[in-house]
Amino acid sequence: MKLVTFTHGGSTRAGLDAAASIVDLAPAGYADVLSFLRAGDAAIQKANEMLASHGAVIPRSEVKIEAPIPVPPKFICIGLNYLDHAKESGMDVPTTPIVFAKYSNAVIGPDEAIEIPTVSNEVDYEAEFAFVIGKEGRNIPKDDWENYVFGYTIVNDVSARDYQLATSQWTIGKTFDTFGPMGPSIVSKDEIADPHNLRIGLDLNGQTLQDSSTKQLIFRIPDLMEYLSKVMTLVPGDIISTGTPPGVGMARKPPVFMKPGDEVVVKIEGIGELRNPCVAGV
Repeated sequence: MKLVTFTHGGSTRAGLDAAASIVDLAPAGYADVLSFLRAGDAAIQKANEMLASHGAVIPRSEVKIEAPIPVPPKFICIGLNYLDHAKESGMDVPTTPIVFAKYSNAVIGPDEAIEIPTVSNEVDYEAEFAFVIGKEGRNIPKDDWENYVFGYTIVNDVSARDYQLATSQWTIGKTFDTFGPMGPSIVSKDEIADPHNLRIGLDLNGQTLQDSSTKQLIFRIPDLMEYLSKVMTLVPGDIISTGTPPGVGMARKPPVFMKPGDEVVVKIEGIGELRNPCVAGV
């Protein structure tokens, strides 16, 4: 299933993407995606029944697709998690996951505008594969990771490099307003045979600038699940974005940074496309 947040008739709620239509989950008692995820297996069973019966259907043309989790409980990001990206950045290959955060002010959905702030001249793109927690857990062993994942989505880890690299702490450059495009849906784990073997790429104005595979990840989902859950309780709706492959703008010669008027598209096999325009910010 493809879990979405959509707006229709002035109301924003949870649904299932059924290609030409959206199945509204509100009649089943799930007002938003977080309440759906917290309900666990019962919600999944009910959603499958609704998909099969084509109940509570709204034409897709009548809805606006939002970020799947507009206010995630946690938005955790992993840095330098593709071997070639670490090398192109001129940094040592990490032996421990590099963890930073984005905040909910950064979250936008598909087709929403990335605002290029006037205070930064180095706004970069980063195609990222993210997994979404579906079950609360602490001290999760590696071999039990699948029991805690609901599914997968796309993130563009937009980064103001001049702010990010001004200090050793990256978060300030990562969480400007609109710097967390996400979506368009959360694809349930049963639809992805191997999350560690997916094509991932990014186009800027129609030109492919990133093209890799999640099999190049240094720290995979089991590693990240075990590492993070030793520190914090993971809860339904937490987003963990696993890092970006080679080809980022700051590593190019000359560098390529996003500007107003650009369009950026992140593509991940089996999950879809996340498309966002860029506009001038404040």
